[in-house]
Amino acid sequence: MDHAPQPIAGDAARRAIGELLRELARTQIVPRARAPGARLKDDGSWVTDADLAMQRQLQAELAARWPAVALLGEEMSEARQHELLRVEAATPDGAGLWVLDPLDGTSNFAAGLPAFGPSLAWLQGGRVRAGWVYDVMRGELFSAVEGGGAWLDDAPLRVPVRNRALRRALACVDFKRLDPALAARLATRPPYASQRAIGSVALEWCWVAAGRFDIYLHGAQGLWDYAAGLLILHEAGGCSRTLDGDAVFVHELQRRSALCAGDPALLDAWAAWLAAAS
Repeated sequence: MDHAPQPIAGDAARRAIGELLRELARTQIVPRARAPGARLKDDGSWVTDADLAMQRQLQAELAARWPAVALLGEEMSEARQHELLRVEAATPDGAGLWVLDPLDGTSNFAAGLPAFGPSLAWLQGGRVRAGWVYDVMRGELFSAVEGGGAWLDDAPLRVPVRNRALRRALACVDFKRLDPALAARLATRPPYASQRAIGSVALEWCWVAAGRFDIYLHGAQGLWDYAAGLLILHEAGGCSRTLDGDAVFVHELQRRSALCAGDPALLDAWAAWLAAAS
């Protein structure tokens, strides 16, 4: 395997990192599926042996190829995460920072549900420059480079043009972190045709990019949850904002709400309904 340094935002590195995620998912995640070793963390979220093994091995592999790029992983202390972001912000011309969720959809993995995988983003100069999300069970690799487009495996990825009205949309909604009144309104009088949720934030972003969902809503997600998927959606032609109308990405750890759609008109209609219902 070639360990020569490559520009991270180049096509060769995009492909190489994608293959690395595939290989490490095969060796670090899949063998632990029958005995995941799941337990609750202090914040109430799940962690498994696969999360820890994937983060440890991927960090080592990336450091061997790009030793100047530090890694911020979900499975490290919050103090260390803050410090890594502080250093990256203070060196905008530096090598950047990996942001990793080693196993997005951990609760799915622990329960034997087939929607989970690693999500990796590269931040540099306060921006998401590249991102990768691997769907382990489907073998689908989503990737994107800022200004260079998005891909599903080796094919360019663009959101399908449907001009679909909100009332006909297939929505992906995570009810758990929404305001209870808004969640009740969505459950009883939804503005869309049908609703699903798959339990993996990174894959939910990617499935909007692939046209499998028309619209998306999530009440609070972490940087490692959304960074790669957000870039993939935007590079595929989709759009997003928070419930307050701000950009979803911020260069900090605070959780962010997210609503997105495959086209601006549909996002505007979705945001207008949510504003009126809140």
